Amino acid sequence: MGIKVALEHRTSYTFDRLVEVFPHVVRLRPAPHSRTPIEAYSLTVEPADHFVNWQQDAFGNFMARLVFPTRARSLTITVGLIADLKVINPFDFFIEDYAETVGFTYPRALAEDLKPYLRPVDEEHAGSGPGDLVEAWVDNFSVAPDTRTIDFLVALNRAVNADVGYSVRLEPGVQTPDTTLRTGIGSCRDSAWLLVSILRQMGLAARFVSGYLVQLTSDVEALDGPSGPAADFTDLHAWTEVYIPGAGWIGLDPTSGLFAGEGHIPLSATPHPESAAPITGATEPCETTLEFSNVVTRVHEDPRVTLPYTEAAWAAINALGHRVDDRLAAGDVRLTVGGEPTFVSIDNQTDPEWTTDADGPHKRQRASDLAARLKAVWAPQGLVQRSQGKWYPGEPLPRWQIALLWRADGEPLWRDPALLADPWSDQPNGAEIDPEAPQKLLGEIADDFGLPRSQVRPAFEDPLS
Repeated sequence: MGIKVALEHRTSYTFDRLVEVFPHVVRLRPAPHSRTPIEAYSLTVEPADHFVNWQQDAFGNFMARLVFPTRARSLTITVGLIADLKVINPFDFFIEDYAETVGFTYPRALAEDLKPYLRPVDEEHAGSGPGDLVEAWVDNFSVAPDTRTIDFLVALNRAVNADVGYSVRLEPGVQTPDTTLRTGIGSCRDSAWLLVSILRQMGLAARFVSGYLVQLTSDVEALDGPSGPAADFTDLHAWTEVYIPGAGWIGLDPTSGLFAGEGHIPLSATPHPESAAPITGATEPCETTLEFSNVVTRVHEDPRVTLPYTEAAWAAINALGHRVDDRLAAGDVRLTVGGEPTFVSIDNQTDPEWTTDADGPHKRQRASDLAARLKAVWAPQGLVQRSQGKWYPGEPLPRWQIALLWRADGEPLWRDPALLADPWSDQPNGAEIDPEAPQKLLGEIADDFGLPRSQVRPAFEDPLS
């Protein structure tokens, strides 16, 4: 299930007089490789007297070429789109066997295709190559020879994020990579271009990406880490894509230190930032006032665990449920409903007991705590029973289970919990364990029932089973 959003991006130029507007190129249409489904798109241009020709550049990106036959006092470009923000797993890809670990080289034919994305980023003039700071940064970034490629990319992206602070920089253009490293701060496009330079120095094909970033508020606050933006947000953004054989182009966002997800909508991906500029063009000399806005609005949301049905929807569901119950009761149909939720610990997620093992001390403690909390609400005078549960095929023994039992008529099933031992404790209820105590207890029970003590028989676990 996803959330559908409407995005409106408006850019307005107001001139101090009638001027000639030269041809403009607009790169504000989602690129063909966008993984976020785009259900609708529109481009509106004012003045109305203009020509628009849709093209694809040398790298496959969409671009609109605008031609204005008459003079104008203003120019407004408005983009509208509807995107379905279905959750995207950024790690959902395969990698060719030869590229599974760092240090791989592209096959000759592929390297030839990727040549524009492998060319080192020039720090100064054309052909000058990378700057000293970039080369030093690459030399200092150590990685073991057998490191998995995906782990290497995660670490590299996070390292750039840690070394460069984010700043909204309104000056045009992109800083050189050395400038970004020297100052330790830059805009999203500066960090993206720096990461492109670093990846190319490491022998990996990389390209600069301009696009929209859509961030929505979380339904609930995060238990660990930041909860995200306080309000729904969208803006133009920039990130990096690296080409890994088998996986294709993988998006890395050094501004956040994360991989690109459903909120990253690429508009233009090119070897150099100049070719990815959202709008390029010129007018004859004049005074210009620039205004822009970028707004995102939710247009459809499916109910989900963190944002369930509205009260009106719940009322309709409950009314339908009562009608079903009435029909079942009229037909004397009796049903029992069971559920089997699966729990994952937030504290020790990688421990065997929360991944592969059926049992573990932390899991037992959490289960006991949950049973105690449920008993306090549903069965204060009920009984907690610990015993064998389901026996899954291929496992040597049945799994344990905790059963919570109580009487439906409300009568107490067990009044004094202190009389029950906890079999998962070394010393139940703080008392020493007397091996003879169970036999004595059963003997006295037999006496009360008027049965001979020979009816009490010891039970042993078969060590050969």
